[in-house]
Amino acid sequence: MGQPESRERQEPEVSELPPGQRLQRGWPVTHYGPVPKFRQERWEFRVFGATADGDKHCWNHGEFSALPFSTVVADLHCVTKFSMVGAEWGGVPARTIVELAPPAPDVTHVMVWAEYGFSSNLRIADFVSDRTIFATHKDGELLTAEHGFPVRLIVPQLYAWKGPKWVRGVEYMTADRRGFWEERGYHNVGDPWSEQRYSYQELPGDGPEL
Repeated sequence: MGQPESRERQEPEVSELPPGQRLQRGWPVTHYGPVPKFRQERWEFRVFGATADGDKHCWNHGEFSALPFSTVVADLHCVTKFSMVGAEWGGVPARTIVELAPPAPDVTHVMVWAEYGFSSNLRIADFVSDRTIFATHKDGELLTAEHGFPVRLIVPQLYAWKGPKWVRGVEYMTADRRGFWEERGYHNVGDPWSEQRYSYQELPGDGPEL
């Protein structure tokens, strides 16, 4: 991937925050479970499930790192009510992965898989947004292990839990099913502007059909 460039940013206005959020200066470390140890020789990024050609697509770390590098300036809104705004995320756009490994026409959702079997489900429209990115860098610097190195997903329009750290692959799905936190009481969609924090707030159509 190309090398990221540094840049200057203006301080954001608090009014830019979604309801119920507070401006965070700095980047707290939040995750469930231990930080996985990165083993480059074993690392692989997979796209599988309902692919257009029926095959599984894989990249080792060197191949993934050689994919076109892009940047997105976007906020990070945590369901715990802090917001970090105006960060520059660098990495591989989700649309690039979709172009290289297209989904079948009837795919409606994806499951993003991470280390230790962690998962998060997304609507395909959120996944292919031009602001969704598999980030390897923040503000021109490589991610630290605590913040998701070597790859974390950033989905700016949704709460941060919808973008897992330590991503290892994407499963294309023709029907929705809940991921790790969604099975444990968090909202299936996770729109911060609508404060979709918990599953009891879900409306018909927000979650998988029973």
